[in-house]
Amino acid sequence: MLVSHNSGGMAQLNSTDALQTVHSGPVSGVAASEYLAAAAELGNVVATDMGGTSFDIGIVDQGGVRHYDFNPVIDRWLVSIPMVHLVTLGAGGGSIARFDRMFNAIEIGPQSAGSDPGPACYDRGGTQPTVTDADLVLGYLDPKHYANGRIPLNPKRARQAIEDSLCDDLDLDLVATAKLIKRNVDQQMANGIAGELRTRGYEPKDFTILAYGGNGPLHACGIANALGVDKILAPPYSSTFSACGAGNVNQMHIHEMSTWTVLFDPMAKSFFCDYPSFNRGVEELERRGREDLLRQGTPADKIKYRLELDMRYGNQRVQTAVVTDIHRFDAQRDVLALIDQFHKSYGARFGEGSQSPETGVRINTIRVCSYVEQPTVAFAKLNLVGKSLAAPSAVSRRDVHFIGSDGSLDTPVYDDRARAPGTRIEGPAIVVTRATTYLVEPGWTYHAVAQGGVWFIKQVAEQAP
Repeated sequence: MLVSHNSGGMAQLNSTDALQTVHSGPVSGVAASEYLAAAAELGNVVATDMGGTSFDIGIVDQGGVRHYDFNPVIDRWLVSIPMVHLVTLGAGGGSIARFDRMFNAIEIGPQSAGSDPGPACYDRGGTQPTVTDADLVLGYLDPKHYANGRIPLNPKRARQAIEDSLCDDLDLDLVATAKLIKRNVDQQMANGIAGELRTRGYEPKDFTILAYGGNGPLHACGIANALGVDKILAPPYSSTFSACGAGNVNQMHIHEMSTWTVLFDPMAKSFFCDYPSFNRGVEELERRGREDLLRQGTPADKIKYRLELDMRYGNQRVQTAVVTDIHRFDAQRDVLALIDQFHKSYGARFGEGSQSPETGVRINTIRVCSYVEQPTVAFAKLNLVGKSLAAPSAVSRRDVHFIGSDGSLDTPVYDDRARAPGTRIEGPAIVVTRATTYLVEPGWTYHAVAQGGVWFIKQVAEQAP
């Protein structure tokens, strides 16, 4: 039996400890995003997983670089295990909305109603208003067909929870309060994405945003509006995308070592030349990974290695991970090639011209990922090509309230037939499937592609003559 790890790999049970399984579910979603980005040629991707209790953000760099936390804090304990970097916000469907008297505003999360008792509309004893309750009040959810009909929703409980806890304090009516909850949670998630990307030298406009998890397609357009981007992809198997990723990761072990390898010394005007010491370090890390995998019965000829180096200019705090094919230094040309790769990677992230090789170049960490490739889910290309199909007949219509629109809008509701590849639907619209709900807000277009993937594309306003 193989167990998913928070390092982005998996291992047999006898080579797994409990710490390696913390957050392994959301990390599996990042792994699935990595495979999908490569198969569908999406380039840089930011993985966003909105479930019932949290909103997880991960980065997939098309250059193959994985972002890790090497001393993550789990609960209140600092631990020394490599873990794929995630940012987790308390913004899910079950996140509780409450009135903040100090700022006279609504605050969402991090407290969650969880699954027991769950949001008030679950009618299982919950009394506090949640994001799901607001979505129901605004008309986004079908009370009779939520979770394929397995969880009937009680609109009366949702209305009561919001009115009793928030409306009087905010001096707003029910719908205005529900809109405020949605606007707040969408902005909170958009800020999380923007902050995570920009602090690492990326721009949101250079990324494809994947919106998955049970609530991802429901809030995709709202997040994009708040973030200022014009397209988001709800990937195939969106509601179970992380589980899909868990079946896609390689059997892998990560070993690393700290080092002080100065590739270019600006004081001496010299380049690194102690090649044997660097090579011995890489060989030792490869040996440790190889022994881990051989102990689990892996054939030696199936083992592969990925070398990652954390590099920086001079004494600056920012480190840039570089995935390199140069696993051994044999001559100065190898050192120069690595410096050039780091130079280009740094410029691509932080802006061409921001590099400062005159301050020196050094390696701080050598990391070897030893892995064995496993069979994976085959993702199709998800490009918007070919002739668009007309939308199928709507199965119903209902009044829905949207941010930025006064009053309710008469909105068509579609079923699973709208997932046929090529289907194009102009917003506002709602697509209810057995696994999730796709909310197409006004000004957006729904494009169904292969394997049940869906693009949300913002419509371009026509310029006045």
